[in-house]
Amino acid sequence: MKGIILAGGSGSRMYPISLCYSKQLVMIYDKPMIYYPLSTLMLSGIRDILIISNQDTIPLYQKLFNDGSQLGLNIQYKIQPEPKGIAEAFILGKDFIGNDRVTLILGDNIFYGKMDFIRQAIVNNNGATVFGYYVNDPQRYGVVEFDNDGNVVSLEEKPLKPNSNYAVVGLYVYNNSVVDYVKELKPSARGELEITDLNKIYLKENKLRVEIIGRGIAWLDTGTPQALLDVSTFIGAIEKRQGLKVACIEEVAYMMNYIDEFHFDDLIKHIPDSDYKYYLDRILKDKKLVQIYNE
Repeated sequence: MKGIILAGGSGSRMYPISLCYSKQLVMIYDKPMIYYPLSTLMLSGIRDILIISNQDTIPLYQKLFNDGSQLGLNIQYKIQPEPKGIAEAFILGKDFIGNDRVTLILGDNIFYGKMDFIRQAIVNNNGATVFGYYVNDPQRYGVVEFDNDGNVVSLEEKPLKPNSNYAVVGLYVYNNSVVDYVKELKPSARGELEITDLNKIYLKENKLRVEIIGRGIAWLDTGTPQALLDVSTFIGAIEKRQGLKVACIEEVAYMMNYIDEFHFDDLIKHIPDSDYKYYLDRILKDKKLVQIYNE
């Protein structure tokens, strides 16, 4: 299974921040936003990852992650000259995907909680899988309607009268047919290759399923400056209360056995003196924290 993080977009709602740098580099409490979707893929068992963004931002991601080998990952990069829709990720990422299946996550989608629901979807996927999250205001989102067996009945984009309260989050799992199906898409009225249109091809083939994200998982909005503040406050409250970090990619790599203790120790030594370094050093020395992590 390959993973793609789509970290493009104009970020117009973040103006004037978006004049300077990508939204996915905005700090969410104590780390850049892109750490969160990256850790989601890592926790799902995905180690081959492609980051797609614009030409100005790719060098910054490369500075953050290099080739990912220090984390036991294989991270590659692809430039998206201009935003042409979420589904374009599969055109840009065709060579990276090869003959594998692929999971796509949007770079501004943040999840908190156990990632078992993604791992389960990857195991069960025979076509395409979307994820439904119960919301009070489904009119703001793409909405999925499904039967008792989890088969998708309909997909609607920001409907006035939604058929369900389940929003489709920015996380998708596909079989390898996606690289062929995306070729069938035509740009929408706004000139983009829409992910909803791609999913409707799978729906027509009766190969689209939904996995419901349970109440123990938080899907956090980052669409506005106020939402960014709210998410940072949420993450900060959890970290302060538990004394454990959220989306700490070095810790995730160690806990998932992507790197061993020797390489984790070496990685820590190259981090400047900071609270972040002291935290990782505590993780290295306290074996009980490893047990808690794996429970």
